[in-house]
Amino acid sequence: MKTTAAFFDIDGTLYREGLISEIFKKLVKAEIIDNEKWYNEVRPEYQKYDKRQGNYDNYLLKMAEIYTQAIKGLHRSQVEFIARLVINQKGDRVYTYTRDRIKWHRENGHKLITISGSPIELVREMALKHGFDDFRGALYEIDDNGIYSGTIIPMWDSESKKQAMKELVEKYDIDLSGSYSYGDTTGDYAMFEAVGHPVCVNPTRELVTKALENPALKSRISIVVERKDMTYYLDPECIDLGKS
Repeated sequence: MKTTAAFFDIDGTLYREGLISEIFKKLVKAEIIDNEKWYNEVRPEYQKYDKRQGNYDNYLLKMAEIYTQAIKGLHRSQVEFIARLVINQKGDRVYTYTRDRIKWHRENGHKLITISGSPIELVREMALKHGFDDFRGALYEIDDNGIYSGTIIPMWDSESKKQAMKELVEKYDIDLSGSYSYGDTTGDYAMFEAVGHPVCVNPTRELVTKALENPALKSRISIVVERKDMTYYLDPECIDLGKS
């Protein structure tokens, strides 16, 4: 009998922000990342997003770029320690809807998998905390001595997540037609295309536009928005994507 799975993105889907922003702050506090990097390079991208004049992904990618260089030469134990600290302190800052869906899937015996663009060290700790069966994240390569080389294998783009899903489907003999996926940006689009039950959680306009332009996807997609203590289920047929 084939396996039913639920594939979850983390940043903006389960976790209520970007996990990399939390580890970034810790590295700034530890003076591993120069505070000027935050003020001069990252903060402007965040302010653009905060004013709805820029893209949230640009903010995350800028942090990922600086993070990659900052951990070069560090030992894996240092980053793993900080990752555990971040999840211990922040790991419960999740959306109620997504947390409840994880519980529902677990109760129904579904395979719980997270595929995230966050560093694998953070994804691993988040997966352990929330009871995922397997996980994939961005890999920051380590040499034989456990030192970060500065090379990264990303997991935030749609193509990387598509390949990860392919490997997981083979590993667990997953029935994609009966499976679920949850995400919020175009990086999750391949996960939506692949499964029978795709769910946009607090999605970007770009993701919704792309999904609704695909008739086959539009017919089966769900769109969920959580604000404060309320969850809203939107009808794809009634969404107006006209320019604001």
